[in-house]
Amino acid sequence: MSNGTASIAWIGTWAVAPWVTNAPGFNNETVRQIVHTSIGGSAVRVQLSNLYGSEAVVIGNVYVALRDSGPITVASSTRTVTFGGQQSVTLPAGASIASDPVPFDVPSLADIAVSLYLPGGTPPHSTGHDGSLQDVYVAPGNVGADPSFTGFTPNPAGQAYYFLTNVDVQNAKATGAVVAFGASITDGSASSSNANRRWPNDLAVRLFDAGMAVGVLNEGISGNNFFTDGWGESGLNRFNRDALAQPGVKWTIVSDDAVNNLNTEAPASAQDLIAAFQQLIARAHVVDVKVICSTLTPFRGTPFWTPAIEATREAINAFVLSPSSGCDAVLDQARAVSNPADPASFLPAFNSGDNLHPNDAGMQAIADALDLDSLK
Repeated sequence: MSNGTASIAWIGTWAVAPWVTNAPGFNNETVRQIVHTSIGGSAVRVQLSNLYGSEAVVIGNVYVALRDSGPITVASSTRTVTFGGQQSVTLPAGASIASDPVPFDVPSLADIAVSLYLPGGTPPHSTGHDGSLQDVYVAPGNVGADPSFTGFTPNPAGQAYYFLTNVDVQNAKATGAVVAFGASITDGSASSSNANRRWPNDLAVRLFDAGMAVGVLNEGISGNNFFTDGWGESGLNRFNRDALAQPGVKWTIVSDDAVNNLNTEAPASAQDLIAAFQQLIARAHVVDVKVICSTLTPFRGTPFWTPAIEATREAINAFVLSPSSGCDAVLDQARAVSNPADPASFLPAFNSGDNLHPNDAGMQAIADALDLDSLK
């Protein structure tokens, strides 16, 4: 008997882009990970990945629950997650898996704890997402069903997600999901830790307040760029998987990857970056996904900035804003955060201090700049 409603499509409510982490490895330990939803639903499933693993990984038990505070969960909310009816699942190297549907009243804009028991030794550098800006907790033994998470400590390797890449919901009123695809500005770097102040989080709040049931998925990787692997696979390499293959995706926002192709000692040309935008637009349109193109935010004051690089940024932004770009809509991030008196620089009130990343107020300004009609 299915625990979900087969006629209702799955929509992503939360996601991270997978890559190789700095995980030390786990052995007879439970990892409790906190995710912040965008839309709610009546059933939930989780997706786990060993995409970049060097060997198979055994997941002993998985539980979902509403979070109370820290790693503490609401006792009455704990649910067992199964895979093909089994509580344990083996993920071969390179594999990913979606769980069975779990009846679960998922609130919008809420914290859910996903607990994974790892009974055997997992190799270091597991698949996941470093720099999560969200505390993760580790406890000895199989304690995923324990609301108090007995014996827990904050993860010694810092804020990250391990093996968990997606949380999806069934929501009969949902109209689709929008994927924020980009680099550190999308990933939320320099926004407040444990506060969900990344601009995609702020966008989810705007959509909720407007009564729009649209999932918001953050597929940003700090350091990512269009052309080279290293901080995640290159944007061109990962776009189909991380953007176009997300559950329920109807729109994708191509955000800040190109900033990292400019803010470097070997900056890309405007021609090459425009061609990258055009390629992503064409790929998305083949599968009926609309593309919201972002202008590139300013970064005068960083070590690599030059007038020539600034001219390239301005050329990219002129392309994005042109009627002939092929973009279905535009998120003008540059206008949202730049200083009107010096458009090559951040407005001081939105500058995190490094002249590259917005602070919380800047993140909100980016989210506020999107015309919500582009998600209808």
